[in-house]
Amino acid sequence: MAQAWPWSKDMSEQISVKPQESVNPANPGMATYPEHSVPVQGTASFVKDMEAADKQKNPVPATQKSVELGGRLFGIYCTPCHGYAGKGDGLVGQKLVLQPYNLTADQTKQRSDGFIWGMMTFGGAVMPPYANDLSPTERWHVVNYVRKVLQQGGTVQANVNGR
Repeated sequence: MAQAWPWSKDMSEQISVKPQESVNPANPGMATYPEHSVPVQGTASFVKDMEAADKQKNPVPATQKSVELGGRLFGIYCTPCHGYAGKGDGLVGQKLVLQPYNLTADQTKQRSDGFIWGMMTFGGAVMPPYANDLSPTERWHVVNYVRKVLQQGGTVQANVNGR
């Protein structure tokens, strides 16, 4: 019968750099930041909750460029749950107990732009927040896309050729 000892601890006792540990034994401790670097906070937003988000007006005009960028971002971040047409029938969304919002339904059309932006920012019952993935402006581009394309009957074009 084969024994695992002493190899059973190879992974936990391997030679590696631990968090806040220096690679230079002569100079122990965490490495300093590079010269002239400035630490930055996460993706801060001045909007504190969904109530405040709902009252926001969309500061990004729904230009062709904004709608196209919003469509690319929607295709990356939103189609797994909301589907290409935004109806909440994406491959991941179909497996959830609570179905994702149908972004083309009348109840969603009646919501404010700020509400849709806030959902992306703070998340919902089954929707994760995307504040760390999309900048506030990118989220407004997605709102423009939802309003100008999906709610007018359009769909995301599947990215087949890598373009």
